[in-house]
Amino acid sequence: MQVTDCTAKKPVSSEADPAVVIQSLQSALKASRSEIAALKQQLDWFKRQLFGRKSEKRIIEHPDQLDLSALLGEASPSAESEPTEKITYTRRKPKQRREDDVTDTGLRFGPDVPIEVIELSAPQLEGPEADQYEVIDFKISRRLAQRPGSYVVLEYRRPVLRHKPSASLMEVPAPSAVFEGSLADVSLLAGLLMDKFCYHLPLYRQHQRLKDTGVTLSRSTLTNYVQRAIVLLRPIYDAQWEHILQSRVLAMDETPIKAGRKKKGQMKATWYWPIYGENDEICFTWSDSRGSAHIEQQLEGFAGVLLSDGYAAYDRYARNKPQITQAQCWAHTRRYFERASKSDPAAEEALTLIGGLYRVEQQIRDKELAGEEKLAYRRCQPWRAKRRLVVPSSREAALFSRRALRQRENKVGLRTRRPVIWEPSTEQQRACEVVA
Repeated sequence: MQVTDCTAKKPVSSEADPAVVIQSLQSALKASRSEIAALKQQLDWFKRQLFGRKSEKRIIEHPDQLDLSALLGEASPSAESEPTEKITYTRRKPKQRREDDVTDTGLRFGPDVPIEVIELSAPQLEGPEADQYEVIDFKISRRLAQRPGSYVVLEYRRPVLRHKPSASLMEVPAPSAVFEGSLADVSLLAGLLMDKFCYHLPLYRQHQRLKDTGVTLSRSTLTNYVQRAIVLLRPIYDAQWEHILQSRVLAMDETPIKAGRKKKGQMKATWYWPIYGENDEICFTWSDSRGSAHIEQQLEGFAGVLLSDGYAAYDRYARNKPQITQAQCWAHTRRYFERASKSDPAAEEALTLIGGLYRVEQQIRDKELAGEEKLAYRRCQPWRAKRRLVVPSSREAALFSRRALRQRENKVGLRTRRPVIWEPSTEQQRACEVVA
């Protein structure tokens, strides 16, 4: 009789040392268990992608939460009635109407909004007994209405004069246009840019709207207007770009956008690179590449803290640059721990620690701290002395966390007055949304 070693796949004599056989079998068993654990993690990940919750928000179970089965009458009745006690609580007041509300329904508007007054007649004042009534006051009711956008043709009537003594003719010059020889008023140019870049209305839809109102302009003319107007705004963009590079903290991201024809029926994959400054300024740069060369070109001369996600191009850029301190976004770092939280206890511990950082930042916002006060509040937190490296054993979290939590940028928030390593605010995320 022979015993087969599943690791070496060689026949082992029955006269072999039992200790060696046992050790080889234990090694094979350990390898099999590791493989089974890895496959279970992959299976859990696929189940979550197909059937699980997509939100990364942590749900902390409350012990007093009602069970759905109890509400449906499926729960077994308790054997003994639990003792009860009378408690009191304080309930939040219902939403109060703000002082600047002008109607009972809460309609608010500024002084620049035009008001169209509609006089309603009383039928009592038109009948045979109209002399029995008199108006003593008015009740005001307001509703918000919409008027369709319209285009107006500006017609300048310029008088033509004849000088009587010399019999010569002269005319009043027309107002200068933004573009020489152009038919577009400055209001049309501003409206094209606002609708396209602020309200995401493409030029072909604006062209349809013009056609519906009876105005005939080609789409190429609208494209030409937009291109020439952008050239006029270039000095403003350059000035804002130079001011952004003077920031101590920059946030940078990349997002794909289809631009240019790759082949018939397919467009090229390009990228917008929005760069957000510390004074709530943002500039959009564009590149047909997602490599670090674009970062090198755009951030030339910058010195400070660069906030980014876990994309490797930012690591390559910040490497060997002592003037650059890279700070990675906690939202991206946390994501890998959240995915591994069901299969690794260490990931749950990391989420708790990161949640403590979030609470500190929320307290700073609630207290409206700024400058040195914000910095001192961060440094005095008790979690700072207890902070330790937490590296989950699962591959899902370890792919990112081993590098992210070990790097020095995770200490940036303790040395600066700005929350450069915290999760970006909703306003920053909306500002970085690319115009389609």
